[in-house]
Amino acid sequence: MTDTKDEKRDGQVVELELDEKLIKKDVDLAFQLAQQSHGIVIDEETNRRLLRKIDLWVCPILCLVYAIQFMDKVSNAGAAVMGLRTDLEMTGLMYSWVGTGFYLGYLVFEFPVSLALQRFPLAKTTGLIIIVWGIIMCCHAACKNFASFEALRVLLGALESGITPAFVIITGQWYRREEQYFRTSIWFGFNGLGTILSSSIAYGLFQRQETIGTPIDAWRILYAIMGGMTIFSGILFFLHMPDTPAQAWFLTEHERLQVVERIRDNKTGFGNRHFKWDQFKECFVDPRTYIMFIYNIASNIPNGSITNFSTILIEGMGYSSSGALLMNLPTGAVELVFCILFGFFARKFNLGLPVAIVGSVIFCLLSVCLLGFASNTYAQLVGVWLFGASPVPYICLLSNIASNTAGHTKKVTSNAIFLIGYCVGNMIGPQTFIDKQAPKYVGAKVSMVVCSAAQILALVALMGYYMIENKRRDRRDEHLDMEDSEFADLTDRQNPEFRYII
Repeated sequence: MTDTKDEKRDGQVVELELDEKLIKKDVDLAFQLAQQSHGIVIDEETNRRLLRKIDLWVCPILCLVYAIQFMDKVSNAGAAVMGLRTDLEMTGLMYSWVGTGFYLGYLVFEFPVSLALQRFPLAKTTGLIIIVWGIIMCCHAACKNFASFEALRVLLGALESGITPAFVIITGQWYRREEQYFRTSIWFGFNGLGTILSSSIAYGLFQRQETIGTPIDAWRILYAIMGGMTIFSGILFFLHMPDTPAQAWFLTEHERLQVVERIRDNKTGFGNRHFKWDQFKECFVDPRTYIMFIYNIASNIPNGSITNFSTILIEGMGYSSSGALLMNLPTGAVELVFCILFGFFARKFNLGLPVAIVGSVIFCLLSVCLLGFASNTYAQLVGVWLFGASPVPYICLLSNIASNTAGHTKKVTSNAIFLIGYCVGNMIGPQTFIDKQAPKYVGAKVSMVVCSAAQILALVALMGYYMIENKRRDRRDEHLDMEDSEFADLTDRQNPEFRYII
């Protein structure tokens, strides 16, 4: 049995046949609710009330978890000047491989974990991942040699590979397309709070170790504390976060229908648990996939460098170990403030990519030029601080995947490929720090400047593609005559009514 609909294409009427199996099985998770929500009117007052409620119950838990996961990620930067390298007898490129190992695990498990997030309940799967990674984090405190520590970093990377894809999907489920950049910038900006907390805890433990002593090495206590915080946040996430808005315990039945109707215009739905090969293949013929992949490699070579070596670079400017931990604190403050501020500007002026390009020039290119070429150590320090807000364009592209990629399998695949680029860049970054170039690391600084320029070109290319494609679709003026097509799990290329947000 088929359901035949008409589709207008360039003034011609053609048949679009949908198999009954597709209708009943392969549509979006919100399809049934979408049929019930017809006729519900979302006025401005209702919209504001729903948005406030979503912000109150969804955003804080995302911010908390993302701050803690970044604490875990940058913990090495603090531990490195607290005795980690000495106690585990790291020489040569061993410490660089600690950073690379994390992203090796991330790279290998990105696709499997992303598919698991599609196949199983999203929030519950994410909560379990967070809890297990917290246990792995605690195990860092027991390491006796480089090999065991490196193995745990690989495992940690494998587990954390699911967090960003999950948060991108969650943001797309709950928010309208025009709201997603700002909300993504909020939860991602809390990486800055993670940097502040990580550096503060590390400084306090280091000071205690240097004065009255600690029962075990201070860096071991650091990993145990962060692991405990991660386990707590994972339990909280598991119990609090619904798998879809349709299951939200903090919404009434009518509010759940209103949320479905509210995101109808996204044309991206809640998700679909069936893997679709046609959507998977479409990713690899979509030029955006390659533009964003190239961007992510270029942007994360500097990120992988500074994330792992920030305190070491600051030490190279003449600061003591404890002073380097303190001087790293403003980096987190810059990230927290400016990521959210630029997200607000993008939302206010409805110009995501232009704002991202400006942010890339200031916080990526300018910052690494100061770090690499300034002769004054204070200017170099400002470069390190400014780099804290370098995720501004990265946040834009994460939001782009949520808002500009339709079809759940395609979104999951796009997310995975994008984050594989993230892994590759972060794996290369630490390797640019050659031991014999310490403490200036000139080669690493030059590579950061070149990569920052390349990422700006990639952003410009992506914006150009969106503008050209939107104009092409406007000229063709194609429309679907299909009820609830917004929840039919069509991709952005399959749906002629879809327009890309710039």
